[in-house]
Amino acid sequence: MNNLSFSSQANSAFLVSSSDTPSISEQQELPPISTINTQNAPYPLPAAELTQKDKSGISFDFNQGCRVKLPKPKKNTTWHLQMMDSNTGNILFEHNNLQETVVLSTKQWFVQFGIKVWSRSITSEDQQEKEELILDYIFNLDDQIILIQFPNGTLGDTLAWMSYAARFATKHSKSKVFCALSDLISPLFKKSYPNIHFVTHQEVIEQGIHQKAYATYNLGLFFDDKDCNLQPTDFRFVGLHKTAAYILGVSPKEEPVKIDFPDEGRPIEDPYVCIAVQASTQCKQWNNPTGWIEVIDYLKKKGYRVICIDKEAIGGQNINWNYMPFNAENQTGNRPLAERARWLKHAEFFIGTSSGLAWLAWSVGIPVVLISGFTHPTNEFYTPYRVINWHTCNSCWNDPKERFDHFDFLWCPRHKNTQRQFECTKLITAQLVIGHINKIINN
Repeated sequence: MNNLSFSSQANSAFLVSSSDTPSISEQQELPPISTINTQNAPYPLPAAELTQKDKSGISFDFNQGCRVKLPKPKKNTTWHLQMMDSNTGNILFEHNNLQETVVLSTKQWFVQFGIKVWSRSITSEDQQEKEELILDYIFNLDDQIILIQFPNGTLGDTLAWMSYAARFATKHSKSKVFCALSDLISPLFKKSYPNIHFVTHQEVIEQGIHQKAYATYNLGLFFDDKDCNLQPTDFRFVGLHKTAAYILGVSPKEEPVKIDFPDEGRPIEDPYVCIAVQASTQCKQWNNPTGWIEVIDYLKKKGYRVICIDKEAIGGQNINWNYMPFNAENQTGNRPLAERARWLKHAEFFIGTSSGLAWLAWSVGIPVVLISGFTHPTNEFYTPYRVINWHTCNSCWNDPKERFDHFDFLWCPRHKNTQRQFECTKLITAQLVIGHINKIINN
């Protein structure tokens, strides 16, 4: 930050401004505290006013990492601040001779912070420095309001992360945990997790939760977080779902989320299989041109009806469009998630790609045949019926060298515009998928 260099331990914290040094405000207009040290993310920002107050006038909280605001010191005194990880014993930031200032940690995931503040003065008689410990605080979630924020509009991610948020709420049962997420998804969880308060992002602001929260944790896939400030380890290394565990400081052991929905029984009497063929980008599709047709024909010969439960029967962009297989039964449409869960619960099994409906099928407890080549198997939940062809290019999504482009529907970073484009799923044959299906049928 130009002339400021007060952070230690590999830039684990930074000083916003201090009157005894060249400050940001002397070089540019000082932004509000709530907008500093954050990436553009679809979450409400923390309140500009820190939510915890000490009798000394020092304020702090753990929203957007550890935030400490030191008031103007008494005459002839300065502040000495130390910020540490009380679990590991590492000092993250330490500096003397501070005036009125704000210090923010760079790490915004779960850290058991410790804060120590001393008042430093020089006696007029002998010019000796004297320190008095003013604040000695250890992070403690008991009886506190905690906010966990999910991005809006991501079914698979939310289903993948909710079990870890629930594990956090159980681990810190004396705290009051709020989960902010889409109100289209939260009804699936409310009865299953009565110890969690579910709100929308708008309600976070309207109810002033961000102004009361002791700590806030944002869940997401942070592609460009090279210094691991928003996540302790790159999500591509640990898997899409387990990244939430590391952000929240809980066990990464995977567990299906518990969902609750009105169940009116079987939608049809015949044995059936649910499929979902659409995806948000082409690399997520099963790009074998005859794969779905062959698999559906095989299932029909085995006596199953095959029901397509995608939101859209046709999906794509520009000149690239994907159609529901003609030999599947059409139950596509913008249906409530509870209805999709009902169809899945009574299905014999589900076949699909790396999508939200695959996570929903896993959550209701049915076997999942998951077809994917652009992700590594560690990216999704474990299923013994995971389909990948190791003879082809694969796992580009989980390669930190390849930056996923959300705006490129035809993203294929290694082989775009060549004959090998999307070979990771083009070369997944119907034979390979049917082999996994037979494991379920013959079990």
